[in-house]
Amino acid sequence: MKWDILHRTRFSYASPVRDSFNEVRLQPPSNDRQTVESFLLKVLPAARLRHYADFYHNTIHHFEIPEPHSSLMVDSQCRVTTRSPNLLADNATPFPLARIDEALRWERSYDFLQPSRFVDTLPQTWRLALDVLGDQQDTWQAALALMRFVHTHLTYVTASTHVHTHMQDVLTQRRGVCQDFAHVLLGLCRAVKIPACYVSGYLATEAASATHAWTEVLIPGIGWRALDPTHNCQPDECYVKIAVGRDYADVAPVSGHYVGNTQRSLEVSVQIRAVE
Repeated sequence: MKWDILHRTRFSYASPVRDSFNEVRLQPPSNDRQTVESFLLKVLPAARLRHYADFYHNTIHHFEIPEPHSSLMVDSQCRVTTRSPNLLADNATPFPLARIDEALRWERSYDFLQPSRFVDTLPQTWRLALDVLGDQQDTWQAALALMRFVHTHLTYVTASTHVHTHMQDVLTQRRGVCQDFAHVLLGLCRAVKIPACYVSGYLATEAASATHAWTEVLIPGIGWRALDPTHNCQPDECYVKIAVGRDYADVAPVSGHYVGNTQRSLEVSVQIRAVE
């Protein structure tokens, strides 16, 4: 499928601010599941954009606005063609869970086994994961079982959390949004030594177009496989991937700091249109 995506972020400040330094993670990568045909990033007030790849191969745009300004707008426009993924069967048993330590032989797996800002592998997280898995013997089946648990254990409630909510708070409240579902699944997977990373992106559905978050787990011998605990599924061609990281802190769409009044408002809108 082909998608046109407009992502607009607007900050309004109570009084002018200055010396604004910002990073933007909004450029999707081209890979075996999607091709980026065009990408355009606009910033107002106008600023010189520089870009580089971070440790996880995400594209980051950086800009600075030294002069006083009362608002900041970041517009991202892209056209992306997605392809139907080669999904792993739900009943597949490709790799024994007893040998999951072999995952460390794979590139970029170590970071995705460790605790991170919003994700932990504490004893209670490990105990919960073991209770969910029971006598499960396969890595893929274990990941699916953990995803199903998160999907049924948590309730999706808009605005019930914020971007700095830790997975333990989500487990206590038993509600959250897509990034919370992803964080809980990350912690459960990592606690039983399954490498798992956070994915930011877009999801286009008949109901709405929005930013979204899901996970990828590493199955040795197979590779990284995407799982969406919010919808209890493997992502299909309606998903557009932007960036990966240890958790949300690594992939925030727009982040930065400035000098001035801390009172500000934020408006974010996403428009996704299927192209014939």
